[in-house]
Amino acid sequence: MHNMSDGELLLRASRVVKIMPRVVQDVPYCNSRVAFMFLTPGPLPLAPFWEMFFKGYEGMYSVYVHPHPSYDDFHVPRDSAFYGRRIPSQPVQWGTMSMVDAERRLLANALLEPSNQRFVLVSDSCIPIFNFTTVYNYLTGTNLSFLGSVDDPRRVGRGRYSRRMSPKITLGQWRKGYQWFEIHRDLAEKIISDRKYYDLFVKFCFRRPCIGDEHYLPTVVNILYPEMNSNRSVTWVDWSVVGPHPREFERADVNVELLDRIRFGSECVYNGNTTNVCNLFARKFLPSAIVPLLKVAPLILGFDP
Repeated sequence: MHNMSDGELLLRASRVVKIMPRVVQDVPYCNSRVAFMFLTPGPLPLAPFWEMFFKGYEGMYSVYVHPHPSYDDFHVPRDSAFYGRRIPSQPVQWGTMSMVDAERRLLANALLEPSNQRFVLVSDSCIPIFNFTTVYNYLTGTNLSFLGSVDDPRRVGRGRYSRRMSPKITLGQWRKGYQWFEIHRDLAEKIISDRKYYDLFVKFCFRRPCIGDEHYLPTVVNILYPEMNSNRSVTWVDWSVVGPHPREFERADVNVELLDRIRFGSECVYNGNTTNVCNLFARKFLPSAIVPLLKVAPLILGFDP
């Protein structure tokens, strides 16, 4: 915790970028951390599953938790991976730029730690679907980031574009994606340093039907840093249901077959090679799913019982 405003925080994080590059480059590979950034309205009901995932890999990851500021019951044991990892937060409303503000706030806090080299945004309903070693090697083994950014011609894509953004952002540059990303430190630094496009989104994409968190990062990365992005997410979501939200999984839905389908049911390119390991995380798992998740984890993920 700290008492910096968002402006002070972003400035401090940008200074770490400028004064620490040699230190970052000299950090041994084994000490390069993956920052797991949890954006949640309150408690983390799936925390026991994450604790199993993190166990034994201290020094290779960092945790940051952004709950609603009114949530004052974030108490965990001292030996928990989540102990003391809550950051100063602000209210977040779905479909508004407050979601982007929370993402930038998490990134800036994580950038203050120079050993953090990869940054993963997850929610209270996300789970890892491989063990820590697999996830760590996958993320640190490439220079690309994993952020979806597509040119969607539908009403929910191009239909949300405001011509008042032109000429700084044209319709041809407008992109859509879902907010759950994994990015490299170089890209994280550039995102928190952006004011030009952020201010434009605050003016013209601050409420529905324009959903800032589905367009800000995909559009900015497409304009400025497309070569840094693999243009896909590593967080699996089931959009087979009709509506603005994906399918939810509860206790009765969780079994080995479901997780194996999520883990190996798609095909993608990684470092120039075709692979069926395309997703490292999955959502949305309800709190009731924690019991079967803890039962199947040792069997298929290699977690300690």
